[in-house]
Amino acid sequence: MKHEIDLKDYLVRTDLISEVLEKEKDGFTKDIREENGVKIETITLEKEVFEKKKGIYKTLYFDDVTDEANEKKVSLVLEKELKQLLKQEKIDEHASCLVLGLGNKKATADALGPYVIDQITVTRHLFTLGLDVDKKYRSVSSFSPGVMGTTGMETQNIILGILEKEKVDFILVVDALCASSLDRLNKTIQITNTGIHPGSGIGNNRRELSKESLGIPVIAIGVPTVVEASTIVSNTFSYLFDHIAYEKDNSRNFSLKFVPTLSRDYKEHKEHLSMDEKKTILGLIGTLTEEEKKAFLQEVLIPLGYNYIVSPKEIDFVMEKLSHVISYAINCSLRL
Repeated sequence: MKHEIDLKDYLVRTDLISEVLEKEKDGFTKDIREENGVKIETITLEKEVFEKKKGIYKTLYFDDVTDEANEKKVSLVLEKELKQLLKQEKIDEHASCLVLGLGNKKATADALGPYVIDQITVTRHLFTLGLDVDKKYRSVSSFSPGVMGTTGMETQNIILGILEKEKVDFILVVDALCASSLDRLNKTIQITNTGIHPGSGIGNNRRELSKESLGIPVIAIGVPTVVEASTIVSNTFSYLFDHIAYEKDNSRNFSLKFVPTLSRDYKEHKEHLSMDEKKTILGLIGTLTEEEKKAFLQEVLIPLGYNYIVSPKEIDFVMEKLSHVISYAINCSLRL
């Protein structure tokens, strides 16, 4: 008898549009291209899908930003895509901007926004003082509102209070996201014109920051820096099948005998095990779909409080690099 799982109570948490639409066929258009080794996926959502608002979503995929060369490549591509999105939103080149850095600076995996804010070139005070500012600069202000756990206030209310006193034409908001795949962790940047729900990726929904709620265009930039424990286990099952299929298909490849098992790269190998083989390896769990496995693991871990939100051990170093990439792109995209 097939084991059935009610998925509605154990939805996989993700902020990435590409993961939401993996099983969808209609209601959006997709364009994929590559530039400087960076894959760029542009999705135009024509209707709301799984609470993702219709609009433009640009996702950048890369392998690494921890060395200077790759950091520069990703920065330049992000700058170009950000400029293009600003044009698509018909934002004037002299329009004033408020850059928001969401997150908690005391929690490294959630500190991307505050880290970026520390590196933003702020010019608004020069304009308000009536100084002679170079025409290539626009009015830019920045703010990191913290999190509700430390301020006791809704981020949306804080921003509305700022906008009531200070006129701003549009907002750029930076935040850390949650992914449902290890492959995308710290290797993906998503920008969208639909705004953002602070904390949505970890089930801690706050009021959205968007054009509808704030009255001005909101461009959101996010990087998945954490995954759930259930995602790690589910992905491990998938990698297990990939590994076994790779070893099976290369059983007569004698040259592979000289490659240590821990050095064999099977990531791109297409897994094609039969359902009976998967059942032999993992029993009932082997017969479940990816969504069912993740939901089942959440069913196991959530009641115990063990579905932890996890980040890589090198998160401090990677966050520093990612904040450089994003702040550089923002500073350049806001100049003429």
